[in-house]
Amino acid sequence: MHGSVKLLIGLGVVAGLLVGADRIAVGVAEDQAADAAVSSGWMTTKPDVSIDDFPFLTSALAGELDKVTMSSDGMTVTDGRETVTVHAFRADLSDVKFTDSYRGVTVGHGDGRGVIDYRDLSKFMVGGGRLTLAYAGPGKVKAEVPGGSVEGRLRSEGNQVIVDNLQLTGAASKLNGLAGDLLKPQRFALTGLPTGLALAEATPEQDGVRLRFTLAPGTTLGH
Repeated sequence: MHGSVKLLIGLGVVAGLLVGADRIAVGVAEDQAADAAVSSGWMTTKPDVSIDDFPFLTSALAGELDKVTMSSDGMTVTDGRETVTVHAFRADLSDVKFTDSYRGVTVGHGDGRGVIDYRDLSKFMVGGGRLTLAYAGPGKVKAEVPGGSVEGRLRSEGNQVIVDNLQLTGAASKLNGLAGDLLKPQRFALTGLPTGLALAEATPEQDGVRLRFTLAPGTTLGH
């Protein structure tokens, strides 16, 4: 009986050491993946990386990971003039295969999401942010003007964000035919996205415009 207890204790200790070694290895791999994302130009700031595979060492020896998550609150995009921050950016990557002697990875599938707040998004509009956008209901945004507001639809087309169907409301609606450039459709392309990442959807919400991205299969991160 005592021998069985000792054996169980011994097995428990060994299992604990193996789990500990596995967690140390995954921590090192997460840090290397974050560095690879920056060195390859995929991200401009070092992201937080989470590898969900357990046991990790088994997956690493096989050269493939089921799921990797990257997140950052400092990713930026530009329209060629202004640069703004994408908050709460997160990329979910799957079928991740090691390449170049484990110094890089190729991603089989992936998507991402993040939020641009309205004050930042307004910098891309005609007037350079003099009118601050706000949420105006599902699919719509607005900006306050004397005597009312200007409202329109916000959507995406490729990597472009488009604001169109603009109309003045309130007392200002009497000026709809005289507003000129203020009511012209506006569009701007988001450039500087991580390699392989493309804008799939832009949706107005209370806290900002939520962006959804897709990742091109076979995108490589690393040296």
